[in-house]
Amino acid sequence: MTKAELIEKVQREHSALSKRQLALVVDAVFENLAKGIRKDKRFSMPGFGTFVVKRRAGRVGRDPRTGAEIQIAPTKTVGFKPAPELKKAL
Repeated sequence: MTKAELIEKVQREHSALSKRQLALVVDAVFENLAKGIRKDKRFSMPGFGTFVVKRRAGRVGRDPRTGAEIQIAPTKTVGFKPAPELKKAL
């Protein structure tokens, strides 16, 4: 689902807001979700799931063009663990 599809679906179900207003709401929700993950290293939504910051260790990889070994630096990424209700709905 894309952002535009999400906005259309929400508007069909709750038509009190325009698409522009809903786009602002969606942007605000995801902006604050990202801030929460950065600040607290996790965000939990009961019935949906939990986003957590994960660390990836540095490792040796290969350059796909040349085949030469390269050192890949350690990084942070966001992981997601779905809630049991979401898993059952799949």
